[in-house]
Amino acid sequence: MRPSCYPHCDDRDTWQAHSERNHPLVNVGIIGQGAGLFAVTNIDDIVILALFFAQGAGHRGATSRIILGQYLGFTAILAVATAAAFGATFLPERVIPYLGLLPLALGLKAAWQAWRSHNNGANADNEQTKAGGPRALEVAAVTFANGGDNIGVYVPVLATAGLGGMSVYAAVFLVLVAVWCLAGKFFATRPVIAKALSRWGHLLLPIVLSALGLLILIQGGAFGL
Repeated sequence: MRPSCYPHCDDRDTWQAHSERNHPLVNVGIIGQGAGLFAVTNIDDIVILALFFAQGAGHRGATSRIILGQYLGFTAILAVATAAAFGATFLPERVIPYLGLLPLALGLKAAWQAWRSHNNGANADNEQTKAGGPRALEVAAVTFANGGDNIGVYVPVLATAGLGGMSVYAAVFLVLVAVWCLAGKFFATRPVIAKALSRWGHLLLPIVLSALGLLILIQGGAFGL
């Protein structure tokens, strides 16, 4: 494809730069970079997703809500990072550490439910069954809080990628969210893992969420920690 100034421009550098930007290998490179960036920054999400899927086992619609929540949370991260790449700042850097309060609160809630279930026995189990497992907004809150620090990683990458590059990165990220959900579901349904999560998942989920929240707060220096 020729640059718009052709044939009136004879600048060889302009022609070369234009050709490089539109070369198919450039997009392939961005796809690879996007996949690697997503994997490195979201590897821990697979564990959390597996716990959510284990908690939702046997509940009708739980899988759909977990996937919806994961997409809502990551789309919010991507939206904030994209806006910041264009110069808008909806989420000041000093606020990010306090996102740890979201998984901490959900972890404490899960711990309370586990304790109540242990004390009340069958009645609490029936109540939990009616609840239908994790809610989409709960999953979204954990996803957003866990990936809040990734915004700082995504911003410079998106800012230097241009509009076309941004679109490729966004598409790669959103496709890989589905892959991550499949991986979490896969691990949660393996016989050995499923048996362990079925027995201990109600204890592991509040521990993991609370630890995640505290880690975000401490690493970010929230409340002077």
